[in-house]
Amino acid sequence: MKLLVTGATGKLGSKVVEALLKKVPASQLAVSVRNPEKAAELKAQGVEVRQGDFDRPETLDAAFAGIDRLLMISADGDTETRIRQHTDAVAAAKRANVGFIAYTSATNARESSLFLAEVHRVTEEAMIATGIPYAFLRNNWYLENELGSIQGALAGQPWLTSAGGGKAGWALRQEYAEAAAAVLAGEGHENAVYELGGPLRTQEELAAAVSAVIGRDIPVHQADDAEYASIMAGAGVPDFVVPILVGIQKGIREGALEVASGDLEKLIGRPVTTLDQALAALVKELPSA
Repeated sequence: MKLLVTGATGKLGSKVVEALLKKVPASQLAVSVRNPEKAAELKAQGVEVRQGDFDRPETLDAAFAGIDRLLMISADGDTETRIRQHTDAVAAAKRANVGFIAYTSATNARESSLFLAEVHRVTEEAMIATGIPYAFLRNNWYLENELGSIQGALAGQPWLTSAGGGKAGWALRQEYAEAAAAVLAGEGHENAVYELGGPLRTQEELAAAVSAVIGRDIPVHQADDAEYASIMAGAGVPDFVVPILVGIQKGIREGALEVASGDLEKLIGRPVTTLDQALAALVKELPSA
């Protein structure tokens, strides 16, 4: 049984590989990376390193050859680019006769109004069309995504949001990685759809939890979309990033991430890390902490 993880040197992929090495021998694991030099440490551990570039689909035939179970980690970039990359990768998996594909998708991808969901909806549909058994790992939201707000709070700034009373299911990236590893190395996950996330909370509840961890009151500033965009631009956020951030806040406000599920705990075999413990760990790692 040969397993392969794409994007294995990224923030999520590296943690997935780490979790897999606790479950399977290194000889059963391969990784597909754009730059093999960045995976030298994995190679030293006995992991097979293959060159695979989502922008060069011809490289994926060799990368996926002989693979029984594939974890395809969603790529970064604009919507059009990601759709092309993902559908090319799915087609390559079909050509290589891969036996199972797990994919890191997004919450409620088939019906979500969140602008980020289109990529995942198209990718899921492409996977289903191949007839290859699949698992959709619909990751809700990484707690690490809020590090900018946490750092701002540590610097005495208010907690800025335009998400209103919308809720998200924050959990640590490590826990999403453990879930992915459990599915890739496990059994009985064929054609499964997992909604992965922690307990649902509002931005105000998250800010209150951060406040308790750092021992300082954090005022929450609920802005409208226009004010939020203006503040982000004024803080030096690149012009092309501002509408992405606004879109995320809008999606949360409209309930796009408000999907309650116990799938994450089921897959990792334990409760998710409590919010105060998770935040304390993140704060401890920050340079300014």
